[in-house]
Amino acid sequence: MDTEALTTRGQAGSSEGPGEADVLVLGAGIIGVCVAASLAMRGKSVVIIDRRAPGEETSYGNAGLIQREGVYPYGFPHDFGALLRYGMNRTIDAHYHLSALLTIAPFLYRYWRHSQVRSHDAIARQYATLIVHCVDEHLAMADAAGARDLLRGNGWMKAFRSERARDQQFAEAERWRGEFGLSYRTLTPEALAEAEPFLVPGLAGALHWTDPWTVTDPHALVLAYMRLAEQHGVRFVQANAGSLAPHGSGWRVQAPGGPLTARDAVVALGPWADTLTHALGYDLPLAVKRGYHMHYRPAGEARLNHPVLDVERGYFLAPMRQGIRLTTGAEFALRDAPRSPVQLGRAEPIARDFFPLGERLEPQPWMGARPCTPDMLPIIGPAPRHHHLWFAFGHAHHGLTLGPVTGRLVADMVTGETPFVDPTPFRATRFS
Repeated sequence: MDTEALTTRGQAGSSEGPGEADVLVLGAGIIGVCVAASLAMRGKSVVIIDRRAPGEETSYGNAGLIQREGVYPYGFPHDFGALLRYGMNRTIDAHYHLSALLTIAPFLYRYWRHSQVRSHDAIARQYATLIVHCVDEHLAMADAAGARDLLRGNGWMKAFRSERARDQQFAEAERWRGEFGLSYRTLTPEALAEAEPFLVPGLAGALHWTDPWTVTDPHALVLAYMRLAEQHGVRFVQANAGSLAPHGSGWRVQAPGGPLTARDAVVALGPWADTLTHALGYDLPLAVKRGYHMHYRPAGEARLNHPVLDVERGYFLAPMRQGIRLTTGAEFALRDAPRSPVQLGRAEPIARDFFPLGERLEPQPWMGARPCTPDMLPIIGPAPRHHHLWFAFGHAHHGLTLGPVTGRLVADMVTGETPFVDPTPFRATRFS
């Protein structure tokens, strides 16, 4: 990212009325906020619209990883043993609502097909064109926002209970290093105990991904990026983004203070994007993976120096401002189904043995919904059948990771500049 562009505001749109702008950005999660900030720093007047305050939905809770190593999006397992385990519906890393299976079965089948080895390899090569920029784009935006203190550059770890799992993932990491230039360290049990002295003894070692950065408070980071956007003239309006409709050669949203109009509109509504796109005549295969988190006080003098995945058990611990955050894997359910944090209940006693957790710090678990496509790639680019309408959603587990990258790419396209990443693999037309 050009850091000069992050500190220079243009003058476009200065004569517009209170309900007019160049661009309406629908959605105030990490993607929408980064899109709005990137456009405003190109001189566009922008209004960002959401029913909730910025960062209060899915972007509020996640593992806090900027996953430079995440070139392979999370696929559907093809191993028979794993499928059998998941089918029994008793694991921590995956859970499903039986009542939802008939509805989501077509999505799951396409997801399974795209996760086959040859297809997954091809998807990773396309996905890597976005992932390669994630750390640099975050650092540039965080510096401009004065939020560098929220980022840590010491990577994250996968801890192993068995030598078999360890050796398999060491070999995979070496293959990824050769193909994608990723960096990592292998830790013996002794080295792991030195790096994380409060983890349970007897682990088989760890894989330390050293390229990623981590975030100590993802919600605070969204708010910092929102303040940066506001410094460049972005206005936030709390309204129903689902009221978007064509208006002349542009777009209009109904708001409590009167209609908002603009030539361009960007749909960045995450798991709610398909509600709007369906109303506009699009049939995009979007589903959700729900996830939960809870914060805990470290017991006694215990400390966690890195985010750590307990690989064979399938939960994640991350040191956050609020405490130690325990996050669960994927829950396959309908987006608006009642909360069912059974994975958190399964994980908590195991996590307490893995690391000395104290009491819970919230009365109820947090839940969010990750917007997912069956080919694991986000949808970024122009709407196929509408002029001046743009899509930016479907980032699954990597919304935080790809926020600034997506913001820059969308800003390139909206302003007519040459995209810094080829957007072709991410366009909605691939589902036609």
